[in-house]
Amino acid sequence: MIRLTEFSHGAGCGCKIAPAVLDTILAQTTPSQPNPLLLVGNAERDDAAVYDLGDGTAMISTTDFFMPIVDDPLTFGRIAATNAISDVYAMGGTPLLAIAILGWPVNELPAEVAGQVVEGGRQACADAGILLAGGHSIDSPEPIFGLAVSGRVDIKHLKKNGGARVGDLLFLTKPIGVGILSTAQKQKKLRPADALLATEQMVRLNTIGLVLAKLPYVHAMTDVTGFGLLGHLSEMCGASDTRAEVYLDEVPLIDTAVLDYYLGQGCIPGGTKRNWTSYGHHVHLDDDRAKWLLADPQTSGGLLVAVAPEQADDFTARCAAEGHPVRPLGKMLAAGSGRRIQIV
Repeated sequence: MIRLTEFSHGAGCGCKIAPAVLDTILAQTTPSQPNPLLLVGNAERDDAAVYDLGDGTAMISTTDFFMPIVDDPLTFGRIAATNAISDVYAMGGTPLLAIAILGWPVNELPAEVAGQVVEGGRQACADAGILLAGGHSIDSPEPIFGLAVSGRVDIKHLKKNGGARVGDLLFLTKPIGVGILSTAQKQKKLRPADALLATEQMVRLNTIGLVLAKLPYVHAMTDVTGFGLLGHLSEMCGASDTRAEVYLDEVPLIDTAVLDYYLGQGCIPGGTKRNWTSYGHHVHLDDDRAKWLLADPQTSGGLLVAVAPEQADDFTARCAAEGHPVRPLGKMLAAGSGRRIQIV
């Protein structure tokens, strides 16, 4: 049996370049030309680019790709495609069309295996109601797969990672811990009973974003992926000019006992450590366990949502109706001289 994870140095969104390194890469020396039709661009560090079409709607454009996070090629394709499509949902939009991105070590792995990866991507697109309409492939040292996705959104329903308000409650629509479990798999420490815990989360589409985007009391929204919960919350705070308080015991985890077991086995992703090096100075916490959980890179993670507190009951009811039980994991605070995020 071919183990795809043995052909990559990283796994899923844990392959993402660390936030601090990305800041250096994206530093501009040539002044950008302002364009009033570009509603969301690179400067916002949001989930996708958004371009005003002039009719009350806007085009959403995004791309995401990574190396294998599971060994099964069909499942890898489904996860990678689901993760890429999520960016459109995180902006409150409807996906329309996808183009595949494939890198394959043609002298190391059979072309038929690549075909299964693409088929997994096609299945995820079908689940989202869109076509996988083409793509581009290269011969690469490691397997890579993902999508470029186009979508559309009513501008009045566009959700950004900025816009959270002081007092807003924070919710997350999927539990975290994917990076720890995928690292356990790469280290061949994953117990058979735990084999599907992460996969079940990663193949689930974030279609709930379409519901949440229409709620006027949802003030900000972003999906939690490779930078971990703390990284994406830090971006939300920066874009909203706020700070945040996180209740560690209320953060949804895939399985507390299981994750603690693998942390005890040393299953800490390299991406977690890079994440913490990049933004740890913005966070106040008291123990390493919180660090390893909250900076854990997620692949195809849930939506982090800032909600007006007086509407929290309605919000939780709507999420439950969509099969996403949620509870507040923190709240937004006024900007000040303290660290951006406080873990309590």
